[in-house]
Amino acid sequence: MADWTPAERKILRTLSTPAKIQDFVNSLKYRVQGNNETSFSPRRVLKERTAQCFEGAVFAAAALRFQGFKPLILDLESVEKDWDHVVALFEVNGCWGAISKTNHGVLRYREPVYRTLRELVMSYFHEYFLQTTRAKTLRTFSRPVDLARFDQQGWETSNDDIWYIALYLSGLPHSSLLTRSQIRTLRKADSIEAKMTSFTEWSE
Repeated sequence: MADWTPAERKILRTLSTPAKIQDFVNSLKYRVQGNNETSFSPRRVLKERTAQCFEGAVFAAAALRFQGFKPLILDLESVEKDWDHVVALFEVNGCWGAISKTNHGVLRYREPVYRTLRELVMSYFHEYFLQTTRAKTLRTFSRPVDLARFDQQGWETSNDDIWYIALYLSGLPHSSLLTRSQIRTLRKADSIEAKMTSFTEWSE
């Protein structure tokens, strides 16, 4: 068990379900991509009350662990011109769900209704596109990473950045979602879909 302070434990005890963890993650100020030179630990996220997608996912994994789940994260990998995305995973009655920190109305929480991880990942596919060109960009995903492997580094309560987790995650083999022929025939997102991504939860 991580060396949480009494004040931190009090907060974590209130996050008793994945849905409550997601609500708390939503309440954290989003740090816009491009200004995310940090890689906060869950303790730092609690202290600063801010997170980008990787930090939100790792915090969610720690909060899930506090409630008895495994602390799992997964990487969604896009084409080079787009950002990757990281989610925390949880399993209920043999089905997968995900907790996600994002600034837009897409790539958000997933209910635990997906029978496989690939099925869950594909639920993000049509939402994952560049706003500028509207090209769909999600291509691969990693296997789940159990963050317990980093317990000796104190990832949950470290006061230092935890870049080693991000580097480990990005270095994993990723599984392809599409064939080359499928990629060639992808339809771009339409104007209404593109308009939806212009709404943000937090101002830059």
